[in-house]
Amino acid sequence: MIKIGLYGYGNIAKGVECAIMQNEDMCLTSVFTRRDPSTVKVMTEGVSVYHTDDILNHKDEIDVLVMCGGSATDLPEQTPKMAEHFNVVDSFDTHKRIPEHFSNVDEKAKKGNKVAIISVGWDPGMFSLLRLYGGAILPEGADYTFWGKGVSQGHSDAIRRIDGVIDARQYTIPVDSALEAVRSGSQPQLTTRQKHTRECFVVVEEGADKERIEREIVTMKNYFDEYDTTVNFISMEELQKNHSGIPHGGFVIRTGKTGKNKENNHVIEYSLKLDSNPEFTSSVIVAYARAAYRLNKEGDNGCKTVFDIAPKYLSVKSNEELRASLL
Repeated sequence: MIKIGLYGYGNIAKGVECAIMQNEDMCLTSVFTRRDPSTVKVMTEGVSVYHTDDILNHKDEIDVLVMCGGSATDLPEQTPKMAEHFNVVDSFDTHKRIPEHFSNVDEKAKKGNKVAIISVGWDPGMFSLLRLYGGAILPEGADYTFWGKGVSQGHSDAIRRIDGVIDARQYTIPVDSALEAVRSGSQPQLTTRQKHTRECFVVVEEGADKERIEREIVTMKNYFDEYDTTVNFISMEELQKNHSGIPHGGFVIRTGKTGKNKENNHVIEYSLKLDSNPEFTSSVIVAYARAAYRLNKEGDNGCKTVFDIAPKYLSVKSNEELRASLL
């Protein structure tokens, strides 16, 4: 039985807990929080909740520690610190900073003779693998990644930081004509604006300047300024009724040519349609927690990404069962 600990208890941690319940070779043993432990209620009966300051006193209870902090802010600090003492898995998703994060975690994991797997989820994660497979199989070609339709939590948070905004949801939506052009195999050159649109549903304070808020949204650098963005002002009741979930998904498409004269076109497509982004991400994390445990048992250490993990380490099935049932 693989003993899992959770560092933090938010949406991802709750999803991880649910995923553990569905895996017969795992159990949740402990949760660590920076809040008052008495205020955190977990779903699994008998699981103890401790303050993070107390975590090293419970090392023997944990085979793999799942890092559930905020990806952009908490994980760059927390994962390296914990990787020296535990096998860890995190979902760090700031693509440009992954090499830096890898280096920091690798140093600590090797020092502690532990395995750390970072940037686990669906992008980075499952989509990353499909981009690698596609390029390896069709070297003469092009990659395309589309996200949505789904709620972007980072972009929604950016809107909520605007003065006068109470709450908001932002949906990223692929442009159908762009998807069709890519699927045709014509390998179009597409700008950011041509690939996605953004739709915002915003609740504002009474008397707030809606024109100013809309202008701040559509011109926001690194979030909305490169996209066609629609802003809808709605009531809190409507937001809670129609936009309370966290759906997401997307497509990775690789188009390529083969043949002496490049006369044959091929399209590889992988798609996700998710009712709950956090719960799906958590399910991926749990599979890679199994891999971290197994690799460390074999004597491996250091930082890994999804590129480094053989598929067999993810499955609860034995190698013999995999060959007999899936190959």
